[in-house]
Amino acid sequence: MTPGSEIILEARGLTRLYGRGSEQVQALNGVSLQIQRGDFISFTGPSGSGKTTLVNLLGCLDNPSAGELDVAGRRIFGGGAPLGERDLTRIRREIFGYIFQNFYLIPTLTVAENVALPLAFYRKPGVEGEVDRLLALLGMEHRRNHLPGQISGGEMQRVAIARALVNKPALLLADEPTGSLDTQRTQEIGEILQELSARAGLTIVMVTHNPALASLGTRRIEMRDGQILDA
Repeated sequence: MTPGSEIILEARGLTRLYGRGSEQVQALNGVSLQIQRGDFISFTGPSGSGKTTLVNLLGCLDNPSAGELDVAGRRIFGGGAPLGERDLTRIRREIFGYIFQNFYLIPTLTVAENVALPLAFYRKPGVEGEVDRLLALLGMEHRRNHLPGQISGGEMQRVAIARALVNKPALLLADEPTGSLDTQRTQEIGEILQELSARAGLTIVMVTHNPALASLGTRRIEMRDGQILDA
């Protein structure tokens, strides 16, 4: 850790248990880590190692079975009365942007309308003009009036990135963001994420099976059997 750096997220002893029939599965086993503002972290490891489970917990998309999580100086899980769903929803909207492998664009909305969708639920000060700025940043301004079915997979992921950024999040979570893309499009998306981290100072937490994509991060963390091998 860099001396004097700001810790934006800290996990202590995060554990996640699932019931599978009569069997109890430990998907995550006492994970602790700190993430500094501006980090670009790549979580790697085999399928079933706990990567996605951990990122879902860090992004407040799931609740841990045990452990504590602090985000932006606020206790989210553990150490007292749990937050209600309304508070968790507000934290997701205010602090996080999310990118998923399958894009999740609304097929009946245009590119610009998909990017603007989070603004319908929550609008931070100073986001006027963000849709156009982000489309230009990601080279998608010429596609603003197209529907998702009229653009390529790589372009759809660019739209998904713009949508994740429109509320100016402090943390960007990306779960296999290039899993549906070919090698060239994967490189393009990786370079965009690297640029956002290096130039905009955005904190990025990414799950990937792709070694080349993982190498673009400032930290690479390997997971196995629900635990961190190297942080």
